[in-house]
Amino acid sequence: MLNIIWALLIVFSVLASCIHLALGNTDIVNSMMESFFSSADSAVKISIGLSGLLCAWLGVCRVMEAVGIMDLIARVLSPLFRAIMPDVPAGSRAISSVTMNLSANMLGLDNAATPLGIRAMKDLQEVNPSRDTASNAQIMFLVLNTSSVCLFPVTVFLYRAQFGASSPAEVFVPIILATSVSTITGFLVTALVQKIPLFRIPVMITFAVLMAVIASVVAWGIYAGTNLSEQSKLVANLILMLLIGSVFAFSMLKRVKTFEVFVSGAREGFDTALQILPFLVAMLFAIGFFRASGALDFILDLIRYVSSAVFSDIRFVDAIPVAIAKPLSGSGARAMMIDVINAYGVDSFQGKLSTVMQGSTETTFYVIAVYFGSVGISKVRHAIVCGLAADFAAMIASVCLSYYFFG
Repeated sequence: MLNIIWALLIVFSVLASCIHLALGNTDIVNSMMESFFSSADSAVKISIGLSGLLCAWLGVCRVMEAVGIMDLIARVLSPLFRAIMPDVPAGSRAISSVTMNLSANMLGLDNAATPLGIRAMKDLQEVNPSRDTASNAQIMFLVLNTSSVCLFPVTVFLYRAQFGASSPAEVFVPIILATSVSTITGFLVTALVQKIPLFRIPVMITFAVLMAVIASVVAWGIYAGTNLSEQSKLVANLILMLLIGSVFAFSMLKRVKTFEVFVSGAREGFDTALQILPFLVAMLFAIGFFRASGALDFILDLIRYVSSAVFSDIRFVDAIPVAIAKPLSGSGARAMMIDVINAYGVDSFQGKLSTVMQGSTETTFYVIAVYFGSVGISKVRHAIVCGLAADFAAMIASVCLSYYFFG
């Protein structure tokens, strides 16, 4: 899928440039070649800038794992997953594996989440009566995974910091609310299709907590008024500060060799930054070509024209490419986000909206390909429809919440 999308971006860019040349616009060739060289340079600068921040956060993540925070969350959430996956036998290790994976996702531990997710899918496959067809439990697990239940979207903060945002964590609260809407939508749609009873204590408690959080934020927004954006910066930074402080205080009580564990995690950060570089170069090159050729502007102008008939403020259209790319490609969505930030500024409405969209969901088709592919499942049933329903809800929520918080 990604290979086709990447190639189509370049082919459509060349076709669009040919149309401009036919109309006498010879500057388009210079613009596209300037974009080619600048995209490679931007990718290297971004990757190098991210390396230090990634080292710091992955060091903290490794300490979190060492002190048992992920295991604690897994134990708390285990009753919920037993309730929403009734086809999985009691005592199956699949429930433990699913809980561990989603706990890692919640904490933003991407490196740990993927191998744990593949292990969870394999454990669920052991109790799957049809080897080539996704079971209800596997689809529910995948939808919850792709709806991106993430409490600490630190990767988004790192990119905002790299581009000089005045407050990198300012988008924290909107992302939490958007991903909550995504998760609730994905779960409800999947539960409806699978006829899962919702009126069970673990499910009702979880919904009550999520709705209480959303209601509290809405009430807070009404109370804060014009100070909402400034207060959200303070709350986001305070939560992260308390999290980091609590992790290291807990590590002292657990007698963990904090410095050594932190350094081992930091080494992963540098490796991760290097791994990102080739993908950034490839995607920024294709998207830079696409924008310089005028093809992206043509699509966005068409969306603006249609949107202007319904909405008075159509600034959200500039960030729509991120939402479109997100289900298809994580690296593509990331490159789209960077393109929006470069075009409008990291602290602009469009820049903030693009980061909220980036942090509110996962890459649906990629996760389906990797997780189902790891166990040989070819018949995915309603997995794609339910996953895309969560993605669509996240896009709508991201737009509404960004207007609410950032005007």
